[in-house]
Amino acid sequence: MNFSILLSLYIKENPTFLNQCFQSIWLNQSIKPYEIVLVCDGPLNNELENLLYKWKKEIGGILKIVRLKKNVGLGKALNEGLKHCTSEWVFRMDTDDICKPDRFSKQIKYIINNPDVVLFSGQILEFNEIPSDSSVIKTVPIHHDTILKYAQKRSPFNHMTVAYRKSVIESVGGYKHHLYMEDYNLWLRVIAAGYKVGNHPDILLYARVGNGMHARRKGLQYIKSEKQLLDLKNELKLQNPLYANMMFLVRSVFRLMPTTVLEKFYNSFLRKKN
Repeated sequence: MNFSILLSLYIKENPTFLNQCFQSIWLNQSIKPYEIVLVCDGPLNNELENLLYKWKKEIGGILKIVRLKKNVGLGKALNEGLKHCTSEWVFRMDTDDICKPDRFSKQIKYIINNPDVVLFSGQILEFNEIPSDSSVIKTVPIHHDTILKYAQKRSPFNHMTVAYRKSVIESVGGYKHHLYMEDYNLWLRVIAAGYKVGNHPDILLYARVGNGMHARRKGLQYIKSEKQLLDLKNELKLQNPLYANMMFLVRSVFRLMPTTVLEKFYNSFLRKKN
């Protein structure tokens, strides 16, 4: 089965991380992708350019490099990349994460066994420095009905392991700008359109979260993003307006908490120990 890998790269990426990402996508996979579409979201530095040159020599036409003249943000960059994906099934990946060697084979098997599902992801192991120090699992629900309930409170998919039908994503308008929630915004629109969704039960990827990445997502700009999420939920009529407003207040309160408190909350209540 043909499938495309879609990535977005910008100048602040660590070349070592990008190289590890490519190794996990190509060298270490039991099944190779039909194509890898990488969007350069604005100009890159020499180190990143040299690394792309190396990988272009390694895998040739499998790697499609799409260049944007300026940085436009993740949502717009992914929309541009989607235009260049020739496969109906598109698998997402972030340029600093590492796939498990059986990620693609497991997702292909899932697609074959669940022909009515148009969008799904998998479980992930989060790490700071090296995958072997992974101790926290970010889990998402498995079944369609459970996902619908979960989506009212949190994003029900791990974006860096998502696989979806390109035609479905385009039919609901693709990615839209939404600070750190481009994915959540899109998933809600897919769900509201009535499509069948799911999640793979296995861990498919090592996700590089950095030191305190989650806890740094706080402040007024994130509360504005939460308000945009509230307005979308109300527009799509995915949940009771009273409950939607309550969730907005709860999520906004966390955006104002001290970093140390947020860090402890994420690790204690929103993640599982490996």
